[in-house]
Amino acid sequence: MSNIERVLANNNLAEQLLDSLKSELTAIKRELIIRKKKELIQQNNLLSKQVELAKSELIQLECRNGKEQIPVPGETAPVQSQSATKSENKQKQDQPQAKAGDAKPPKAEKEKKPKKEKPAATAGDTKKGGAAPAPEAPIDVGRLDLRVGKIVEVSKHPDADSLYLEKIDCGEANPRTVVSGLVKFVPIEEMRDRMVVVLCNLKPAKMRGVTSEAMVMCASTPEKVEVLSPPAGSVPGDLVHCEGYTRCPDAQLNPKKKIFETCAPDLKTNGELVACYKDSPLSVPGKGNVVAQSLKNVQVK
Repeated sequence: MSNIERVLANNNLAEQLLDSLKSELTAIKRELIIRKKKELIQQNNLLSKQVELAKSELIQLECRNGKEQIPVPGETAPVQSQSATKSENKQKQDQPQAKAGDAKPPKAEKEKKPKKEKPAATAGDTKKGGAAPAPEAPIDVGRLDLRVGKIVEVSKHPDADSLYLEKIDCGEANPRTVVSGLVKFVPIEEMRDRMVVVLCNLKPAKMRGVTSEAMVMCASTPEKVEVLSPPAGSVPGDLVHCEGYTRCPDAQLNPKKKIFETCAPDLKTNGELVACYKDSPLSVPGKGNVVAQSLKNVQVK
């Protein structure tokens, strides 16, 4: 082979090598772009969940303080409740109006004296004429904090053969510890990495030495139990709503008021396997309904 042919051959090899390197660089860039896009989507989902949780907590506080929620389309500033507006109008009407030509202020203003501050009313003051407490919200499904969760870890309870010990991601900073009596009904393989619906505002309770911080919702009969499934596309922390009922959950259910026990008889699956409260479906807005696998017209608990 002459020197010229050798140079041409080397040149061809160099071009092939350059083409190969260009292809590899293009593939690497594409992979980096895809990875960055996934990271941004995950960050956006996390921020959305945090916003939803903050909004939910704000609504809870406002509901507990008796503030009526009045949605106004297109308005982002806080909206004053109708009750507050009526109170202000009444105060204005009750104030004495000065007539034209009056040289002196109204008598009521002239005789006005500073009042002594009264001590804060206690729980027993209501019967003695003290201020009445704010009316309590009606007992219905709106007071239950139902959310989507994902089981990230599951094992059998070390001290109870019938109990599972689970770690469930509910879209919060840390997973919740949950104890469920499902060993006899659901194989452990079906519990791993499963999306579930969780009741999050029960008072934490110890079960065989382990504090359970929530409850996994299931369709249930004496012979069979099925874990309810949130709709496809749900993510941990999604809030479960019920059509016709304002979602305004208590920060923590008071066991003495038996709020969940009052709602429980009306929580059932219907003939289409949809979990309902008084025939109104439980759903994740924009994603779909909460459903059972095969149990129709049975209790949800």
